Amino acid sequence: MHRPKILVVEDECILACDLCHTVEEAGYCVVGPHREIASAMEALERTRPDLAILDIYLGNQIVYPLAERLVENDIPVIFYSGRRTPSELSERFPQARSLSKPCPPNRMLDCISHALGPH
Repeated sequence: MHRPKILVVEDECILACDLCHTVEEAGYCVVGPHREIASAMEALERTRPDLAILDIYLGNQIVYPLAERLVENDIPVIFYSGRRTPSELSERFPQARSLSKPCPPNRMLDCISHALGPH
């Protein structure tokens, strides 16, 4: 049985660990967590994820170049941020989903499930 691969890009250690744990417990395969755009881009080249969960700000970097690459490759994106509103993100990435931090695990898992569709 294929376990969907979820790319996790989050620079806050506690949030990254919690998110990875939630995703793994739900039966998905986690790629990450990645704290920098460069390492996430390398992971994207090595392993095609089925979906990506992205924090928008990684230190002083913004994750948009990675999100654009994912969208170009038809990989669903979920933005996970406490600093941007879903409406702001939908203007630039209309096909992406977004959740505000903090987010209950069940809401994150519902969003993942809907973004992946039937798999």
